[in-house]
Amino acid sequence: MPLADGALTGPVLVVGAGLLGTSIGLALRRHGLEVLLEDVNPQNLTIASGLGAGTAASDGARPQLVVVAVPPDHLPEAITQALECHEAVVTDVGSVKSAPLREVERRMGTGSLSRYVGSHPMAGSERSGPLAASAALFDGRPWAVTPHEGSDPGAVFLVDELVGLCGATPLRFTPDEHDQAVARTSHLPHLLAALVAARLTDAPSSHLALSGQGVRDVTRIAAGDPLLWLQIVTANSPALTALLGDVRDDVDRLLAAVRDGERGTIAAVLDRGVAGTAAIPGKHGGPAEPVGALFVAVPDHPGELARLLADAGQIGVNVEDLHIDHDPGRPVGLVELAVATDRVDFLKGALEARGWTTHR
Repeated sequence: MPLADGALTGPVLVVGAGLLGTSIGLALRRHGLEVLLEDVNPQNLTIASGLGAGTAASDGARPQLVVVAVPPDHLPEAITQALECHEAVVTDVGSVKSAPLREVERRMGTGSLSRYVGSHPMAGSERSGPLAASAALFDGRPWAVTPHEGSDPGAVFLVDELVGLCGATPLRFTPDEHDQAVARTSHLPHLLAALVAARLTDAPSSHLALSGQGVRDVTRIAAGDPLLWLQIVTANSPALTALLGDVRDDVDRLLAAVRDGERGTIAAVLDRGVAGTAAIPGKHGGPAEPVGALFVAVPDHPGELARLLADAGQIGVNVEDLHIDHDPGRPVGLVELAVATDRVDFLKGALEARGWTTHR
């Protein structure tokens, strides 16, 4: 019999009080839901509870929903245990869906998986642990919901409710579709960032002195927890193997073109890169909108960045994004403001009238 399509009212049991689990607890507490927490690390549990993400679960807890937020290697065991120990709907927030599902099916045998629905919020940080958590971590972010063929519609509904209460937007995928998508948009970029960052480890300090915003942008995500990413990459091996093979072929062609000075091939690679960046959805999931860059010299003193953003707001120009690059030769930061293309010149003139030094 299908589960009742009732609202998520709690209690919600969160298994794993790390970055994602604690953030989910904090987000649900905003709506007054009762949140129970479990973690094998007592310190994580103490910190998450102290932050207000929930209270430690006691024996005999009867949650309406269990959210499994443990590292990838431990997902099958934790999901299976949640299904066997509780009558609740069970979801997880792991980065890979197909391999854990197959292992849970093996462990459960003839047991029903109708109460299990996988999910994965596309939000996180290069930082980890409960101290990095935030109630707003999922606000406006996509959250994949990945029911399998046997998932009860009522269970899917309840997971959608969880996503909405956390401030995210649910997107429906099959487990296999999800793994292909995240391999392309998350796992492959992380591995390539790691490869680029690795070229810096033995670089002379004189070379590193020329580091600009470009290298910081490309390598930022490479600072993520290596042990966590090792688990993610190995769990999504089939999808990543195919993509890495394609990248290897592209690198071989690019290497030959650079060596032989084949400008047409190099230009095609660069043009395809531009097309790829344009394909990334814009804010609120809509089409990407063209933006222009305005560079502003900002003194490296407290309050100066806030004054710049306040001036931009008073001028009436929405800042879509910003980057800060410090000038090593003087106490000034160069702030790149990304704004709508047709507003760049207007913002430039208005900021200069207020005393800011700018250039395009």
